[in-house]
Amino acid sequence: MTPHSTAPDVDSGETLSFQTQGRTLEAYIVRPVTQETAPGMLVIHEAFGLTEDIKAVARRFAQAGYVALAVDLFGQQNRAVCMARMMSGMFVNSLEHQGVFDTRAALGMLAGLPGVDHTRLGATGFCMGGSLAIALACTDDRVKAVAPYYSFNPRPLEAVRRACPVVGSFPGKDPTTPQGRALDAELSAAGVAHDIKIYPAAKHSFATAGRNFDAVASVDAWNRVMAFFDLHILDQPDTLSR
Repeated sequence: MTPHSTAPDVDSGETLSFQTQGRTLEAYIVRPVTQETAPGMLVIHEAFGLTEDIKAVARRFAQAGYVALAVDLFGQQNRAVCMARMMSGMFVNSLEHQGVFDTRAALGMLAGLPGVDHTRLGATGFCMGGSLAIALACTDDRVKAVAPYYSFNPRPLEAVRRACPVVGSFPGKDPTTPQGRALDAELSAAGVAHDIKIYPAAKHSFATAGRNFDAVASVDAWNRVMAFFDLHILDQPDTLSR
């Protein structure tokens, strides 16, 4: 039986701080209360920052049996300036920019928390956050599987050939649609385990609350992510419980 099948209770969540390259960032963390040790899940926000919707995603992962950490990449800084720098880095130096460094630091913080099995870590993200999740998959072997939503691929695309398993969800009416198709083809050619699906009727941000929310696509994507993570994260040996 997988941990999320029993929908464990979760704690009330808390805010933690961590250091990255001389700066202080914060993150929201929520835990299942019925497990002594659990795998970790890094949740990476979209352009709107660490909103209540993203915190709700973290709580949902905690209910599925993960210690979930939702990082605030913008912190107390100007969101527009941070976003401009982030997007520039994603398209100019996809795998080595501030956003990648910060998500690696957040993953390290998650891995070091008491009760987190550092051998079973995953990441998910939305748009900008999904792009960072893919970059993390290509650059940090601590992460065992990632779930990007409507994300952009790294440059060069061949970088994903060294990625961990990927379960990606893309809308059919969006600039990221070709990104999903290209990601699928490249991962297939490289023999990387993956599940990429395009939802023809869905639009950008279909998985989070807002005018483009698509209940059917969102539920299907969540179920695919959970099944994929069961296989590539939860079914791995729990070394801390031995």
